[in-house]
Amino acid sequence: MVAQKGRDLLLKIDNGAGFATVAGLRSKRLSFNAALVDVTDAESARRWRELLGGAGVQRAALSGSGIFKDQAADALVRSLFFAGTIAGWQIVIPDFGTVAGPFQIASLEYSGAHDGEVLFEIALESAGALTFGAL
Repeated sequence: MVAQKGRDLLLKIDNGAGFATVAGLRSKRLSFNAALVDVTDAESARRWRELLGGAGVQRAALSGSGIFKDQAADALVRSLFFAGTIAGWQIVIPDFGTVAGPFQIASLEYSGAHDGEVLFEIALESAGALTFGAL
């Protein structure tokens, strides 16, 4: 596989008319996790841990930082955060596919230097089943 451009990993939100790119994220990270269910007991072979397959809770988390695409995108994300709204989001992973589903904004931070633009950092946590679509 050839190296891929990080800028092509996009964060989009369902704005009622489809998925629209929210921001110019300069750094992004998407992680998938699953909680393990340990079923090890006194009779486990040579005391090796045993896990119960398919029993743990799965989750996805996305974090990123950058600049908002426009004032409307900033206002939409800010309103979702303050209302605690779970919304439909889509993450486009270049040459791989899209991950879509409900996410809630876990954190939203703003920063800026006196000689630069306003930056933001966002963290999303999955809030339900996610779907994957190949590109």
